[in-house]
Amino acid sequence: MEFLRRLFGKNDETDQQVVISENSDLGRKLHKFRKKAWLPKTRAGDGNVSASKISGIAHIPQGQSWPSCGNCGKPMQLFVQVNSDEVPDDASGLILEGILQLFYCTNSEPQCEVDCEAYFPFSKASLVRIVEPGAFEQFETSPVENAFPARSIEGWELELDLPNWEELSMMGVELTDQESDLLADSNTPTQGDKLGGWPAWIQGVEYPNCPKCNEAMFHVFQIDSENNLPYMFGDVGVGHVTRCRQHPDVLAFGWACC
Repeated sequence: MEFLRRLFGKNDETDQQVVISENSDLGRKLHKFRKKAWLPKTRAGDGNVSASKISGIAHIPQGQSWPSCGNCGKPMQLFVQVNSDEVPDDASGLILEGILQLFYCTNSEPQCEVDCEAYFPFSKASLVRIVEPGAFEQFETSPVENAFPARSIEGWELELDLPNWEELSMMGVELTDQESDLLADSNTPTQGDKLGGWPAWIQGVEYPNCPKCNEAMFHVFQIDSENNLPYMFGDVGVGHVTRCRQHPDVLAFGWACC
């Protein structure tokens, strides 16, 4: 069971969650690895077309069409939209300027998620991009068949995040068995939907490489199964939006499950 906790970062139902205090020995040891993560505070319903949201009506720049799946040709669901003007100042470097959008095909006939291996980055069945604010196309309703209900992001809750044991090991951090147990029993990395922080990897560290420079991309947004979005990635999987530091126009989305 301990191996599973370390591997998947999830606690057994009988485990009591541990908080790693910054003043503890382990907290001091991992202090420099703490990152800020922001959990979205949401409410049911859509908001302004350019506002941050989970699903709903996307900001489509004037003269452009709603993004379609590269496999079936049908409009894709808007999974996430985050306006850089609506994030905390400390998070502005994650998006820079503009509106981050993740579109994903959920059609089952054909099953584009499987056909296009949408769990891998740069799939034809997904699109991650940043669009400029400004004039936009007017949509009274979503063109997506069976569109998911919108949830508006009204604010962000700050948490301090830590990487999992595997990522720490890759960065040269050696943990004792007791420290590994404490980390496995804590809620780190933070589960659920979040902006920034460390990815809650399911099947190991999987930062994709930028196709332009081949450098590892960095984590921008995590979207969890059936958290704010009524969708499950495989068997309760977790998805991650990543971005290239050298080429900020290169973004990707991938997910994994148990």
